[in-house]
Amino acid sequence: MKTIVVVHNIRSLYNVGAILRTAEGFGVQKVIMSGYTPCADNPTYLPHIREKIKESIHKTALGAEEMLEIEYTTNIRETLEELKKDKYKILGLENNIKDRRLKKLNSPELQSPLGRAATFGNKTVLVLGEEVHGIDEELYDLMDVFLEIPMKGKKESFNVSVATGITLYKLLCEEN
Repeated sequence: MKTIVVVHNIRSLYNVGAILRTAEGFGVQKVIMSGYTPCADNPTYLPHIREKIKESIHKTALGAEEMLEIEYTTNIRETLEELKKDKYKILGLENNIKDRRLKKLNSPELQSPLGRAATFGNKTVLVLGEEVHGIDEELYDLMDVFLEIPMKGKKESFNVSVATGITLYKLLCEEN
């Protein structure tokens, strides 16, 4: 499965670094950063700011940031629309929403590789949203499916980088 990860409005440099390391480990083809996500490739930052961001991300990415194709977009909506035109399924990682497109990662239809392939196809974009509030509601109409990780404890959600790892494992590794 060809997979792109979109990191939209993630504030923490350490979460960004951990997401990059996880994405590289699972063989993600590209990471697209947008919104206020700190990115060393953001052309609006001054060079010394880009260098500080690069150093901070490296603390958790540990070199993965140099192995991945990373780009920054100033218009995430337009970027997602282009990916949809290129036949990518847009998957939003979200929790606690009421939407008919919401599927739990452990739902029966996603338990087999054939079920995942039928639901997602072979080209996917995993959209990650802000640590507390999730994906911008203005982007909901672009999502083909929302994925939710079932929780067993009292907390409502996982850290965004941990949730990314769980989801990428489910999408990319369980079929092997």
